[in-house]
Amino acid sequence: MHDKEIKNDKVKGIVILIVGFLQAVMGFLAALNIEFQWLTDASINAFGLMIAAGVMLGVGLYAVWKNTFTGKKAQIQNEELHKRNLK
Repeated sequence: MHDKEIKNDKVKGIVILIVGFLQAVMGFLAALNIEFQWLTDASINAFGLMIAAGVMLGVGLYAVWKNTFTGKKAQIQNEELHKRNLK
């Protein structure tokens, strides 16, 4: 249970760092009087959500792949389990 919370906190931390960096870039460009219409707080927050969702999707896909008999090595292990009547 704690491992999952620790991984979630890690993902949140990475997303916060990226969003904070983009906010700093936006502030720096504003100080130079350079503005991009697409670089707004809303677009940066949306980008942060997209990153978090992408990372969580990747973690979910990895967990499913790792905990099923889909890989080549896992299929060999599954075959051995059936041979030994352990499954």
